[in-house]
Amino acid sequence: MPHEIPRCQVIPLPDHQARFLIDGQERLRWHYGAQYPRPFFFPFNGPSGESLTRMGHPGAPDHDHHRSIWFAHHIVAGETYWQDQSPARIRQKQWLAYQDSDAEAIMATKLGWFNGAGREVMEQELVAALRPGPDGESVLELQSTLSAIEAKVELAKTNFGLLAVRVAKGLSAHFGGGRLTNSEGLAGEPAIFGQAAAWMDYTGQCAGTAVGGKRPARVEGITYFDHPSNPHHPAHWHVRDDGWMNAALCMEEGIVLTRGTPLLLRYLLHAHGGDLNGELAGHIARRFAASSAYRVVKSKAPHTQFAIERGG
Repeated sequence: MPHEIPRCQVIPLPDHQARFLIDGQERLRWHYGAQYPRPFFFPFNGPSGESLTRMGHPGAPDHDHHRSIWFAHHIVAGETYWQDQSPARIRQKQWLAYQDSDAEAIMATKLGWFNGAGREVMEQELVAALRPGPDGESVLELQSTLSAIEAKVELAKTNFGLLAVRVAKGLSAHFGGGRLTNSEGLAGEPAIFGQAAAWMDYTGQCAGTAVGGKRPARVEGITYFDHPSNPHHPAHWHVRDDGWMNAALCMEEGIVLTRGTPLLLRYLLHAHGGDLNGELAGHIARRFAASSAYRVVKSKAPHTQFAIERGG
């Protein structure tokens, strides 16, 4: 008897990529080729089918390290993993699991943070889960478990890291007339920069599906949630009117990892249609806060090494 195709799928591709599909349409893509200093997600599509993120800064060529949605940190164990010019690199070492279902498409991988001498100083287990929402919306949950390879690894105090988002030009307040808003009701970079908030939203215009040879503008956005279990929650945010937002994990103080004591970090990105709905964002934040973390475990199914499950 034939199997039904799950609604949500992760499809590995050539050239070190994996695409996430919902109802046969690509919503997200993972890039982990060694030609890049670190892996990243692009595109992250909104309900219109257009990406709500972009590669690089619209006006500053020295910001090409801004690759859509990515993980990095300014100083780890004394070296920068932020700038492309640094010899330190983040590399995917191994994929662990791809899981398809009607509820979500999930990928688990192991990433290594290698210093300029090529020595691994920190390991990152990444779980990325994409779930469908109403009317073409989607929710991306990103869970990272950081483990020190050396006896101690310091993530130094900095505004930069760990999960960064560069939004599309049309969403940017400066370049596209978009709006930056946080969970406390503040708007714009001057009011929000460095302030604590449970979530951050960037909403603006993007090009919709072509109709009659024209591409009408649509209002869409990304709401970025910090989980209450993360250190220093609610996060202090590094945000810019030019189209950038980052829950700055170590803005107030650094974090020291010790071998054998991993650090779990959880974030959520909601690709929504229309203007920000603060009531809905609060509801999503509460559901995210109440949810269990993912676990990567040995699989009991035949022909499968690892499985991803909730709980624990």
